[in-house]
Amino acid sequence: MNSVRRARPWLGTLVDIRVDAMDEACAVRAIDAAFAEVATVHRLMSFHEASSDLARLRRAPAGSCVRVNARTHEVLDWSRRIAQASDGAFDPCVATMQVALGVLPVPESNFVPDARAHWRDIELLDGERVRLRRPLWIDLGGIAKGYAVDRAIEVLRAHGATRACVNAGGDLRLCGPNPERVDVCTAGGVLFPAIELVDGALATSASSGAQHLYGRTREAVAAGVTVSVAAERCLVADALTKVVLADPAPSRLLAAFAAQAWMHDARCGWKPLVLAA
Repeated sequence: MNSVRRARPWLGTLVDIRVDAMDEACAVRAIDAAFAEVATVHRLMSFHEASSDLARLRRAPAGSCVRVNARTHEVLDWSRRIAQASDGAFDPCVATMQVALGVLPVPESNFVPDARAHWRDIELLDGERVRLRRPLWIDLGGIAKGYAVDRAIEVLRAHGATRACVNAGGDLRLCGPNPERVDVCTAGGVLFPAIELVDGALATSASSGAQHLYGRTREAVAAGVTVSVAAERCLVADALTKVVLADPAPSRLLAAFAAQAWMHDARCGWKPLVLAA
C-alpha cells in the first residue's frame, strides 16, 4: 500500500500527517493544504501570538463586541458546550491562574482580568462576534490542538483522501474504514496495550501539577496521572482528557459525548473508566 508521510513543527509539538492509497502528487498537495490549515488554527488561537484572536480579545474592553475568525468562534462554542456539560470542570478561562503560576507568559492586555470570571462570561453572538461580560483571558490550549487535527482531516478529505492519519503530539485522528492499532505511552514510559480505532480520534494528556488546573476550583490537578480519551472528534477527546484528569469518575460526561477513557497512575496502572448505564 502506498503511503505519503510528512511532519512539521506546529502547535507546540510535531504534527505528523500520513495519507494512504493515493497518488503521491495528489497526496503531497493534500498534506500541504492540511498543514496550511493547521498553521491557520495556530495563528488564530495561540495564547502567545500578539496577532491572534485571543490577543485581540485581551485588548478589547469588557462588554465590547469583537469579530473573530469562524474557526475561533466554533472552538469557543465547543468550549462552552463542554464547560457546561462538565459543570465547569473544563474552563478556557483558567489562563489568569496559569499566568500567575508561571505556566503561561504575562500577555499584553489593556485590563486586569477579573479573578471571578469563568466560561459563562464568554458570550457568542451572530456574525462570528464575541463579547466578554467581564475582563478575562482565554486559553484554548486544552482544545485547539484537537480542533486543528480535525480540520486537517477535513482538508485531506476535501482533497480526495479516504485513508489518512493526523497526529499532533499524541492527539490523533484516523480517517478510513479500516481499524488501526494505536499505542499510548505515559509520561513515565509505561506502554498501554494498543487501542484499536476506526475512523475516530484519540487524545492523551499527562498531568503535571500547575499546568493542568481544575476549572471549577482553579486548583492544580495531582501530577503523575495519564489519561487517554477516544471520541469521534479530536477536539472533544482533547478537551475531555482535561476533565478526566480533574474528575476520575466522569462517566455521564463520557456517555454524553459517546467517548471512552482510560487512566494510568503508578498505583493502579492502566484501567478503563466505565460509562454510566
